[in-house]
Amino acid sequence: MGTFHTVIFADLTGSTGVFEALGNQKATLAVTRLTQLMAQACESHHGDVVKTLGDGVLAVFEQVSDAIAAMVALQREHRERIAQWPPRLVMQIKVGMASGNIVRVDGDCYGEAVNLAARLCDMAAPSEIWATAQVTDAAPLASGVRVRALGPVAIRGMAEAREVCQIHWDGAENTDLLTLPAPLGGPEAPEKALSRINLTWLDVNAAFPAYQLPIHLGRLSDAEFAVNDPRVSRRHARIDWVDNNFVLTDLSSYGTWVRFAGGSGDLTLRRSACVLLEKGEISMGAPFTDFTAPTVSFSLSNGAVSLLYQRKA
Repeated sequence: MGTFHTVIFADLTGSTGVFEALGNQKATLAVTRLTQLMAQACESHHGDVVKTLGDGVLAVFEQVSDAIAAMVALQREHRERIAQWPPRLVMQIKVGMASGNIVRVDGDCYGEAVNLAARLCDMAAPSEIWATAQVTDAAPLASGVRVRALGPVAIRGMAEAREVCQIHWDGAENTDLLTLPAPLGGPEAPEKALSRINLTWLDVNAAFPAYQLPIHLGRLSDAEFAVNDPRVSRRHARIDWVDNNFVLTDLSSYGTWVRFAGGSGDLTLRRSACVLLEKGEISMGAPFTDFTAPTVSFSLSNGAVSLLYQRKA
């Protein structure tokens, strides 16, 4: 049957660049030290660290409020820690959280909440905390912490979408920007089952229904849409289905540029996100002014949207 706990996965991002900059020995020491600090943040808030995972931590908490407080404190402390670091050495932390019954066996833990927390951690952008609505509904939020509902999100490997939220920990007011770009008004966004995004790069074409999202664009062979160019990061960008919109999030080292058909200018994403409108192009690793930049064309089927926003990721 198991016992009810809140499970967190916390992972470092950006360690590849640190290994390139410092070499294996110094980079390993830096990653190990940060992983230890992540574990200490869990333990200081009554969490039980199940194991460390090279550049990540798996921990469980009996109280939901302790889990949220631990991850908020971890992100805030890490922001102060890296404030003066050279950009090439900065590593961010991303977190996934889920609650449910778990089973402890031989120093490890198992259960749907463990799998769900791991998936949400994979989906989160650097410095983000993603959690199921079950987590955020179960505990009051401390001052300076707020929750943004992302709606039903398809989780790879799970039959049903889950209500997912992003926990904003930086104490800032809601700074999402909403703009109505004429003349792209139209009908309401279609149901998830009917919406899909079509991607094209050179002779590579693929279509992804909304219920299969999120997907990653990147140089990794296991990226759902692979773009084999040295300027493209291993996991360069992610496309999610959020509030009946296709949302592109930049996860890269060098940035992502978006150009909408009929638009008046290019949108630059650097660890930020935007809603994709009808059709356009995505330039990865270099701006559109570089005619050699790897450029992915996109179009939305049954998915015309009327709102554009950009947010810090």
